[in-house]
Amino acid sequence: MSQAPQSHDEGPIQTPQQLMLAIVLAFVVPVTIIALLVNYVNSAAKGGAGSSALAPEAVAQRIMPVAAVKVQAVTAAPGSRGGEDVYKAQCASCHGAGALGAPKYGDGGAWAARIGKGLDTLTDHAVKGFNAMPAQGGGDFVEVEIKRAVAYMANAGGAKFEEPPVAAAEGASEAK
Repeated sequence: MSQAPQSHDEGPIQTPQQLMLAIVLAFVVPVTIIALLVNYVNSAAKGGAGSSALAPEAVAQRIMPVAAVKVQAVTAAPGSRGGEDVYKAQCASCHGAGALGAPKYGDGGAWAARIGKGLDTLTDHAVKGFNAMPAQGGGDFVEVEIKRAVAYMANAGGAKFEEPPVAAAEGASEAK
């Protein structure tokens, strides 16, 4: 019987030092390549959509309140407001809804007995307070403004009171 010749293929690694070098390079080279690729990808400038989402202006815009309150000082000179202005500024809060027995604006039945007392009596009650109503309805007006507001409300309830004229309106009508 004949035997086939045996061949021994030897690889490129001949010594234990070469084996150690191959093992180290098999781990170090791929890790180094991966680290360099990650660094390259992260170093590029991002210019896509949403890139300014964390900018201070964008954050401020997102957390901005829905509404804002502006406080302004009233520049009207004392005695220059008309009856309707005073009514809307102070009287409407109670007389608009009839709160605490206040006669409602425009309710002729509720105003009838009060109108009979006269404009001066109604004005005195409004200035000094009457029953549940505090003085000036809790506002801060001059007496002539209160008188205009009383006349305005009473006239809406059926009275025929003459509302005292506004000083600025008098000067404007005389200039004409």
